[in-house]
Amino acid sequence: MTNFFNARLVLPNAVIDGGLATRDGLIASLGDGAGGHDCGGDFLLPGIIDLHTDNLERQVLPRSNARWPSRSAMLTHDAQCAAAGITTVFDALCLGDIGFEKARNQTFEDGLRDLRALSAAGVLKTEHFLHLRCELPAPEMPALFETAIDDPLVRLVSVMDHSPGLGQYADIERYRRMRAQEGFSEREIDEVVTTLQANHRDLHIPNRAMVLDAVRRRGIPVASHDDRTADEIARNQDEGIGIAEFPVSLAAARAAHERGLATIAGAPNIVRGGSHSGNVAVVDLIRAGVLDALASDYVPAAMLEAVFIVAGTKLLDLPAAVALVTSGPAKIAGLADRGRIAPGLRADLLQVRLHDDIPVVRAVWREGVRIA
Repeated sequence: MTNFFNARLVLPNAVIDGGLATRDGLIASLGDGAGGHDCGGDFLLPGIIDLHTDNLERQVLPRSNARWPSRSAMLTHDAQCAAAGITTVFDALCLGDIGFEKARNQTFEDGLRDLRALSAAGVLKTEHFLHLRCELPAPEMPALFETAIDDPLVRLVSVMDHSPGLGQYADIERYRRMRAQEGFSEREIDEVVTTLQANHRDLHIPNRAMVLDAVRRRGIPVASHDDRTADEIARNQDEGIGIAEFPVSLAAARAAHERGLATIAGAPNIVRGGSHSGNVAVVDLIRAGVLDALASDYVPAAMLEAVFIVAGTKLLDLPAAVALVTSGPAKIAGLADRGRIAPGLRADLLQVRLHDDIPVVRAVWREGVRIA
């Protein structure tokens, strides 16, 4: 049994001074406490739950054309998540080449192998699940999907189509400029745009039907990625999709909320003050009351920093802001055993101190065991 005392506990509806006791990896009771771990007046939050991170890709390719050994990259990614206060992470691995990122298929195959091995060995700090990001116009996506869909680590699936002219790439000229800035020639861009648009016409519908049929049979939550219009949201609901992930317009997010779909947005959007690709600002989703969860997207530390920006600017009170990275994601993923500080739930905990309004992670526990 471990006691925590002298803390500011962030509960679902209040922040209170006190402490708690843990036993066998669970929160046993709340109270003033005595002895054990002195939080020094810091905040004590539930461990963060990240439903979508591409951070592994950043560790695998720290520089262009400098691929890092995959298992080392996975361990580095895991350590970064723990240091950011993330105790449950959904590794969002992309299935399918979208023209300019040909190494992604290798990242998926290596990541799947490494996550299976490292999880079984018990060496990872945070608890990892798999989020399969299914690129619908990719010809090889179905074969990659079949190698993973029956793995119990798979807890979330998303369908997406990054073809130029759709979603976040609706502005094709902007898409072309972005690729040109990455060093691709006009001829290369023309060839990829033509191929992707042809694949969209031929493969989007059958590949989408295949994925949705498989997730229905397994009962896995499924999201649609980068929706722009209310019509897209209506189609998603009709086909059994219950999550709108990173909607690119306020109209799509409003439609999702009105239809009862959960909405996930990227925390870096808040930290940076807007979208890096010209889409809706996440603070506008919060103001409209249509956001259910934040995900790290590509920076694990962004989740905690976004929480304190939201609370510090009075968009939400602190418990509601914390819920966007804890109980909100837990509800979406069906993880009823975590996401709140309450007796009987997992002792996934995060000690945080503010320094010049920036949250500093002081310590992290997963099931009562310190991991950072």
